[in-house]
Amino acid sequence: MKKKSDLLILVDEKDNILGYETKEKCHEGSGLLHRAFSIFIFNDKDELFIQKRSKAKLLWPRYWSNTCCSHPRIGESYIHGANRRLVEECGFETELKYLSKFHYSADYYSHGSENEICTIFSGKYNGDVQINPLEMEDFKWINLGVLHDQVKSSPGIFTPWFKLELNILNNL
Repeated sequence: MKKKSDLLILVDEKDNILGYETKEKCHEGSGLLHRAFSIFIFNDKDELFIQKRSKAKLLWPRYWSNTCCSHPRIGESYIHGANRRLVEECGFETELKYLSKFHYSADYYSHGSENEICTIFSGKYNGDVQINPLEMEDFKWINLGVLHDQVKSSPGIFTPWFKLELNILNNL
């Protein structure tokens, strides 16, 4: 049986809480709308930390994505969840700033889908990184111009939310 803290927060289109469900159920079929967050960490060279998702991920394994993304837990705000998950996945802390919130959905073959109200945060960091190999198999710091060229030339190697979020960031 799942612990209460493992349940995701179900919401409506206006991000009002409707209930709670397991991560697995939230990502089955066309997905149940739930809360999520994405983090973009830049260094002083204005390079973005991107990660290659672990091969163990059910959805979009081995795809390149933003620095970190996950779900807030029951009773946890978006920012507290983001701070927690940044340490769990990347091994460091930094101040995060709210950028935007949006709804998206995307299917991953017959394996499931994402259907999320996603809050985007950004931060700065220049120190050592200690990645969690259960979450990511690789990472790199990349210039945004080079990244945009790669997304244009090879869009199929990047997660769908990451490509959407890059467009949102360009318009902020």
